[in-house]
Amino acid sequence: MFEIVICENESEQRVDRFLKKYLDKAPLSMIYKVIRKDLKVNGKRVKEDSILHNGDTVTFYLLESELKTLQSVKKTVKVKKQFRICYEDENILIAEKPFGLLTHGDQHEKKNHLQNQVLDYLISNGSYDPRSNITFTPSPANRLDRNTTGLVLFGKNALSLQELNVLVKDKDALKKEYLTIVSGKVNDTLILKGNMTKDEHNNMVSVNDMSIGKYMETICYPVESAVYENQWYTLLRVNILTGRTHQIRAQLQASGYPIIGDAKYGNPKINRIIRQEFSWSTQLLHAHRLEFGKVECDRLSYLEGKVFTASLPKDFEKIKKTIFGE
Repeated sequence: MFEIVICENESEQRVDRFLKKYLDKAPLSMIYKVIRKDLKVNGKRVKEDSILHNGDTVTFYLLESELKTLQSVKKTVKVKKQFRICYEDENILIAEKPFGLLTHGDQHEKKNHLQNQVLDYLISNGSYDPRSNITFTPSPANRLDRNTTGLVLFGKNALSLQELNVLVKDKDALKKEYLTIVSGKVNDTLILKGNMTKDEHNNMVSVNDMSIGKYMETICYPVESAVYENQWYTLLRVNILTGRTHQIRAQLQASGYPIIGDAKYGNPKINRIIRQEFSWSTQLLHAHRLEFGKVECDRLSYLEGKVFTASLPKDFEKIKKTIFGE
């Protein structure tokens, strides 16, 4: 018989959902068979939609050899900390992601990415114990491309992560602002609306006339414009009202103001100039500011009205000063 004491990060979820995470390699038919035949909570039979609470004791019967084949091994890795911490408390961590680092792992990089670096940091300071958190892992609520720098929100416990995921999708609850430099002179606020379709093979998106695909909306505010090497450039503040893959990059390209250095969506002529002048060959885009508006969730209500900013990376600052002056 296996006995599991539910901790806070496993609580307030259905029995079947907990068991799916705990026996993550088991087929659904087996999950529901265990619940029907063997599983008890605090010594009593329960239905699959019963809610688990902090401190509950879950018991069920399986051969130990069988259990091992039905569970993924929870691995933790030691990785060098490259991110800076903008803010941290008992519920959340706001990381400043550096250039060149993935937010999550992918098929090519499974070890050294921001989530693993944050996990390693939280384990080392005692904020997270993977042995006592069976089905929960601290995770990011938003994502930045590998070569986009700036602020990434992490939930350090299950309830905080759930609430962050809700806030990130609500444009009134959380405003996300980026800084970028585009080619061209932008005189007025740009309100960019459209739908996106994605080319999975080339990992690129295209903007269409709102007839197909997922809706995107971006607002861009010009900060200053200047001529450098006979070409106009504009520093923009960018607010995203939706969160789509390559949203800012694709919509600015479609509007005629591509981000400088952007190999996928940029202007090749301008990119050659930026590469020659600054040795820079990717999008110059920085997730600069997070502002919490009306926060109606319980645990994170204290964040209402708070603003967090990340200073510009050195390369961005150098290019900005060269083009626009001090």
